[in-house]
Amino acid sequence: MKTIIERIDTVQLNIDTIKKAGDILKSGGLVAFPTETVYGLGADALNEDAAKKIYAAKGRPSDNPLIVHIADMEALGKITETIPEKAIVVAKKYWPGPLTMIFQKTNAVPLGTTGGLDTVAVRMPEHLIAKEIIRAGGGYIAAPSANTSGRPSPTTAQHVEEDLTGKIDMIVDGGAVNIGVESTILDMTVEPPMILRPGAVTKEMLEELIGEVAVDKTLIEPDSKKVPKAPGMKYRHYAPKAELTVLEGDLLRVTEEINRRAEEKLSEGFKVGIIATAETAGRYSSGNVKCIGTRQDEMTVAGNLYGILRDFDSDGTDFIYSESFSTGGIGSAVMNRLLKAAGHHIIHV
Repeated sequence: MKTIIERIDTVQLNIDTIKKAGDILKSGGLVAFPTETVYGLGADALNEDAAKKIYAAKGRPSDNPLIVHIADMEALGKITETIPEKAIVVAKKYWPGPLTMIFQKTNAVPLGTTGGLDTVAVRMPEHLIAKEIIRAGGGYIAAPSANTSGRPSPTTAQHVEEDLTGKIDMIVDGGAVNIGVESTILDMTVEPPMILRPGAVTKEMLEELIGEVAVDKTLIEPDSKKVPKAPGMKYRHYAPKAELTVLEGDLLRVTEEINRRAEEKLSEGFKVGIIATAETAGRYSSGNVKCIGTRQDEMTVAGNLYGILRDFDSDGTDFIYSESFSTGGIGSAVMNRLLKAAGHHIIHV
């Protein structure tokens, strides 16, 4: 398959490119496009055969549910049985935006899209290109991250090309994304509502609106027969090719321990990468040190995470050591992704 790649500008949208992408989606094809979180791999969510193509292109387990993307609030009625009052309150504040909510689904959504579940995860992205492509494609677009399953998610069109060229019909290149980690997933079918995946819309932000919000901390083993309710709950995600270890504790001791481990691996002939921050990068004496951002603004850390993991892949790195980050606000999302990328290999210093 030849993959069409077209650059598009958010300031002056190319209507022909949007229409081409929409026609491909309506005919059952696959189109990668930017959202404010990461690049998504789109297919008609109401077409089970199209949804199956997503799983095939990504190498994604068939019980890992897809998120249905909509562009207008009115679209929710066709695919959800009920919309709880709290969901309406949250939607008024955070849709469009980096938030996914889970509802009981209607028969309009095939089980092939939901991973066999009777619930459906729904998001309304804020990104202008995403919204226009969703509308052009019929209004209901399933769009997991546009990468090979398990790899770091794509934050540029070039990342999508690396993984999916020749496997999908089209890549719409809208430049680098803004946030850099996937949406928060909030389960509205339980009380209190429960965060299944942290993101830019934080627990604190949600509780200001609707009161108590629970956080799911469970992981489902990959060989379990239990179906995950949301992406990222069961399978290893976001992982680089290198062995990644996260070190947690007093920052001075963490940097000392990373230096010790890096020197040990380098002496054995391995390539070593270190994920540092603006505050600590100068403390590392060896290895390939990459600055992920500043602790004063962890949104910078979120925005650079996947790109840095992919850079280490390109460098042929064997071992990566990373500092840990706060577990409040966007830091919760960063740590969630880091720990899954590391297979939960964390060392307390």
